[in-house]
Amino acid sequence: MYDLLFRGALLFDGEGGEPFPGDLAVAGGAIAALGPRVGGRARLVIAAQGLALSPGFVDIHGHSDYYLLINPTAEAKVRQGVTTDVGGNCGYSAAPIAGPEREDRVQTYREQFDLDLPFDTLDGHLRRLEAIGISVNYAPLVGHNTVRGSVMGGSARPATAGELARMEAMVAQGMAEGAFGLSTGLVYAPACFASREELTALCRAAGERGGLLATHMRSEGDGLLEAIEEVIGAARDAGLPLQISHLKTAGERNWHKLDAAFALIEEARGRGQDVTSDRYPYTASNTHLSALLPDWAHDGSAAEKLARLRSGESRARIRAEVLASHPEPEYWERILLSRTFTGKNREAEGLTLSELAKRRGVAPADAMLDLLAEEKLQAEILIFMMSPENMRRILKKPYVMVGSDAGALTHAPPLGGGRPHPRNFGTFPAVLGNLARDEGLLPAAEAIRKMTSAPCRRLGIADRGALRAGMKADLVLFDPARVRDTATYERPMSYPEGIAMVLVNGVPVVEGGAHTGARPGRGLRKPSANGGPRR
Repeated sequence: MYDLLFRGALLFDGEGGEPFPGDLAVAGGAIAALGPRVGGRARLVIAAQGLALSPGFVDIHGHSDYYLLINPTAEAKVRQGVTTDVGGNCGYSAAPIAGPEREDRVQTYREQFDLDLPFDTLDGHLRRLEAIGISVNYAPLVGHNTVRGSVMGGSARPATAGELARMEAMVAQGMAEGAFGLSTGLVYAPACFASREELTALCRAAGERGGLLATHMRSEGDGLLEAIEEVIGAARDAGLPLQISHLKTAGERNWHKLDAAFALIEEARGRGQDVTSDRYPYTASNTHLSALLPDWAHDGSAAEKLARLRSGESRARIRAEVLASHPEPEYWERILLSRTFTGKNREAEGLTLSELAKRRGVAPADAMLDLLAEEKLQAEILIFMMSPENMRRILKKPYVMVGSDAGALTHAPPLGGGRPHPRNFGTFPAVLGNLARDEGLLPAAEAIRKMTSAPCRRLGIADRGALRAGMKADLVLFDPARVRDTATYERPMSYPEGIAMVLVNGVPVVEGGAHTGARPGRGLRKPSANGGPRR
C-alpha cells in the first residue's frame, strides 16, 4: 500500500535524460517505485496524464534565512515548485552570529517584523525552523559578512591574527553543525574590507570540512574580470569548490565582457578546478539602496554610517564619488525603489530615484541620501542594468544552475509589501516555461537538470534531485504546456501558472495551485565525513 501513486505522468529524471511516460509511487516520504507501469494500491491515486513529474526544484541561491521564521509556509517558493531552499548566500546568514552583528540584527528584525531571534548558532537556527515547522527544506551556508561583523563590527581595516582566528573558528563551528559551505558578499560591508588573504583563510576553514565557496564577487561590472580572477584564485589556494553567484555583466559598458568572463571560468575548469555558477532569468538586480554608497561610507556602526549621511563634509564626499562613478543622468532612471520600512516613505515604492527626486524638488543623489537617512539605511531597490542576450547566454552554459536570489515571500503582510523583484515569485517557471518551452532556449530536460540534480550534486545532497527509488519524495507535478511565470516588474506578487502539485518529503504542500498548509520541510545538514548527519 503506497501513500501516493502518480499514474501516466511524463517523468523527467532530473539528470538530463529524455522524459518518458510512466507511474511513480511514494511511500514513507520517499520514492518507492517508478516505471512504465507500477503495480499495487495507494491511499491516493493521482491521474497525471498530460502532466509532467520531476524532482522538486532546488534554489541554489536563496535568501530565506529569516523569512522562513516570518512566513514558514513559504508560498512564493513552493508554488514555483521549490522544495529545497539554500540560504545564507551573499555572505548574509542567520548564524553563526555574535557580538555587534547579532545586536544589530535583533534590533532590526524586532523593529521591522516584531520577530525574536533566540539563537546564535547554526544548529539553533535550524532547530528553530524545525520547531515552528516549514513548508520547504532549508540548506544553510555560513556567511562571511555575518562572521566578520560578529568579530569586528563594521571596521574598515584588515583583521588581526586573533580576529581572523575567531572568524575561522566560527566558520568551523558552522560547518560542524551542518553548513554546506561558506558564502561571501565581497561587494557588501563588512566583507568589502576583507583582504584576499582573509577570504582564502576562511575558505580553507570551510574546505577542510567538505564545504564550498558561494560568492557574490567584489564587482559584477567595471571590475568583473578582476573579481572572477580573485575568487578563482582564493578557491584554488584553499582547495574548495567555487560557486559564482548570479553571474552577470552589470552596466551596458560591461556587457561586452561576457566572453572574457566565460573564458576565465572555462580555463579554470579546464585546469581541473571545480567552478560552477548560477543565474536568475531577469535583467534587473535587487539589492539594498545603501549598496550604491562607496565602501568607506560603510565603516563602523549603523549610527556612524547614518551620521555620515547627515554630515555636510562626509555627505558631500559621498555625493561627489557616486556622481563621479555614474555621471550619466539616465543612471537614476534605472533604479527603482522596491521597499521602504517607514510609513512616511511608502509612496516612494515603485518610483525611480529620478522620479522621487522630481517629487521632492532635489537632485537624484540628494534624494537617495535623504531616503537612506530617513529609512536608517534599510531601503531596497531594483537596478535595470543587464543585457537580455547575455542573460540567455549565461543560462545556457552547462555549468550554470538556476537560482532565484530571492526569499520566501508571500502576497500577505508583513512580507507582502512593496514592489519586490518578480524573481521572488516566478524564477523557476520562467526558465521552464517562458524560456525553455516558449523560446526554445534549452530543452526542458536540461532546464530541469539545472534546477534539480545539478544543485544537489553541487551541495553534496545525495538523496534528492533525481527520480530514483529510495530518493526523498520532493516532487513537482506540472503542466508542461501551461507552466509559466506571471510576475512582472509592475505586478510582481503574482504566482505562476501550471504548477499542479508539489510534494516535500512525500507530503503535498501545493495542490491545485494552492497551498495546503502543510509544513513537512526540514533543516538539511551536510553529511559529515563518515556519512552521518551533523547534529
